[in-house]
Amino acid sequence: MSQLTPEFKLISEWITPNSRVLDLGCGDGQLLKHLIDTYNVTGYGMEIDPYKNIQAIEKGLHVIQSDLNSHDLSDYFDPNSFDYIIMTQALQVVGRPDELLENMLTIGKQIIVTFPNFGHWRNRAQLLLTGRMPKTDTLPYHWFDTPNIHMCTFKDFEKLCEDKDIEVMARTVVNTEHRSSLGMKIAPNWLGEVALYKVQKKY
Repeated sequence: MSQLTPEFKLISEWITPNSRVLDLGCGDGQLLKHLIDTYNVTGYGMEIDPYKNIQAIEKGLHVIQSDLNSHDLSDYFDPNSFDYIIMTQALQVVGRPDELLENMLTIGKQIIVTFPNFGHWRNRAQLLLTGRMPKTDTLPYHWFDTPNIHMCTFKDFEKLCEDKDIEVMARTVVNTEHRSSLGMKIAPNWLGEVALYKVQKKY
């Protein structure tokens, strides 16, 4: 099994042993397999790519092949079926992130999401100086072939959470190597490249 990525290691630190987990866009199942083996979780993966589904199934995982833009999570699961729903680097590629967040919080108690920050200073500088859509390590695509259809900043996401009565339980802001710094903690929306959020409904 390949080595766990720094992002997955950070996510794993937020998972309680023996919990129920749903990994949306699970890819080949590396993170879910690690959580099962290390934290004794039970859970499912969901992935649109049939080849990656096969890879996950070969790891002994329960995986559903589905397009989150076409199917509601409640088509597959009852309310409060999971303790955690994880979605890494995919919130910005779905058609309606706001609706998906609400749907996720119906079937799961807490959500862990990661996404790139469009407000990072390099993106702002490229737009200002070149007048063109930025390309960086976290946003490597051209504007015409990118899967990222709903880019946002950290402030955008936190405003959405506020509007939807969603509470931010934890946040980690890192660079592309998943390292943090004092500057990122002081000015996350300016200096942070990737964010990891753990959120839940306000009670």
